[in-house]
Order: sequence, then structure tokens, then C-alpha cells
Amino acid sequence: MNFIIISGQSGAGKSQAKKVFEDLGFYCVDNLPPSLIPSFIELLEQSSENISNIALVIDIRGGKFFKDLENNLKLLKSKAYPYKIFYFEANDDVILKRFKETRRTHPLDPSGRIEDAIIAEKDLLETLKSKADYVINTSTTNQAELKNEISRYLEIDETKNSISLTLISFGFKKGIPLDSDFLFDVRFLPNPFYIESLRGLTGNDEAVSDFVMGFEESNKMLEHIKTLLDYSLSCFEKDGRMQLVVSIGCTGGQHRSVTFINALARHFDDHGYNIKIVHRDIKREA
Repeated sequence: MNFIIISGQSGAGKSQAKKVFEDLGFYCVDNLPPSLIPSFIELLEQSSENISNIALVIDIRGGKFFKDLENNLKLLKSKAYPYKIFYFEANDDVILKRFKETRRTHPLDPSGRIEDAIIAEKDLLETLKSKADYVINTSTTNQAELKNEISRYLEIDETKNSISLTLISFGFKKGIPLDSDFLFDVRFLPNPFYIESLRGLTGNDEAVSDFVMGFEESNKMLEHIKTLLDYSLSCFEKDGRMQLVVSIGCTGGQHRSVTFINALARHFDDHGYNIKIVHRDIKREA
């Protein structure tokens, strides 16, 4: 098991960092009192689930328990569990602005002045900061930039395609998939349903696929969809997007939409994307 300790100043972006680690496949626990780390490790060791990457958000909200962090980090070391400390900070004026915008009180001193609490917290965290493996200042960092910086520290290749693609074929007569990010209509293409020998087959059958793609308009439409999605995906990746749902519909969801989704799956699989295919309305899997 590999552990990441997420800590740092209140208002410095630890919650956003936790979302990044979750997107990167880490099992995340927020606001875990350090004194519970031994019990948490015991649960993981006894669990039948294969959890290898864990991120623990530990900060000043733990109150007096926060002082137990150093001893429990020694426990991780004694068990030969590697860990890295990510310390998040921001400029005082930025943190103050964030608290004012959200109208939250500072967890260190809810009834006091935020400015004083910020200074006091920095003093309490100074030792932890000195032991951190990575210190990230989030004063001018957006979510996508934060993901890129964390990925760089974890030595995750950001040139690889990180978006997971769900490709859905469907029939309009049964309604559109409501979670679609992109939706295309191919009902204008010649319909295999009217060919008796193809009616009982699906787009998973070669005969149907060959029929659908045997028309110039089918190939042009497929190329237009590929071009649009290739460009859009490159932009979404830069923005830190992790998942995209692309739906293609025909009348019944049996022939044309299935053929197109299978073609898109081959295209994006060749480009290294993580693909999930859903033929929502298909009656028979080939």
C-alpha cells in the first residue's frame, strides 16, 4: 500500500486536491484524526478489497489529535508502507479572500479574527511543512493546473489520454440518454431495418455494419464526428476533464447507432483512451 498525506493550511485547496487524487484512482479519506491511522491500517490489511493507493487528508481540524501525526507516520514507516506528504499553502491575502467569499469561519479559531488564525495556523504547521515531500502554493492555481502539478510529482505521464469515454448507442423512440455530453442523430442514414435479411441482426453483425458503412454519407458523418470529438477531447483534457459521454441514436437503437458506436470505439481505442461501450437498446448481442 502506498499512502499520500494531504495537509496544509485551511483554505489552501486540500479539498480540491482530494478530488484530484480521487480522479487519479486513490482511495481518499477526509479529516482522519492521526490517532486513528493504526486502526485504519488494520482495517485495510484485513480487507478483501485490493486497495493499493490511499490518500489521507489530515489537518488542523483534528484538533489535539493533530499532534499525533508524527508518531503515526513512524508507524507507516515501521510497516514499510511508503508515504509522501503533500503540503498545500496559499498567500495570506488569498486565503483571507477565500474565507470571506465562502463566509466560513477559520477552524482553528471560529470565534476570532481570520487574520490571526491564519498566522497561528502557519506557526503550528511549520514543522510539518519542513518535512513535506512536496509544497504546492495554490494562490494562482486552477483545478486543471493543480491536477497537472500533482500528476507531475506522482510521475504520471500527462501526455497519455486521461479521459474515460463512455460510448452509448440508443433508440430515439425510447428516449435520449440524459447523461450525454455529446449526442448525434444518424436517423437520416439508410435503415437496415427495411432489409429483411438484416432486420433481425444488429450493428454488431458484420452484414449490418457493412451495409450501414456502404454509403458515402455514412462515412462522411463518421469522419465529421471523429474530427469534432478529437478536437473537443484535446481541449477537455487540458481543462482537467476526466469523463465524457458520447451518445449516437437511430430509430430503434439496433443497427445504425450500434455500427457508429463500434466504429468510434475502435478509433478512440487506437488513440489510447479508456473506453466503455453501452448498447442501451440492443435486443440481441452478436
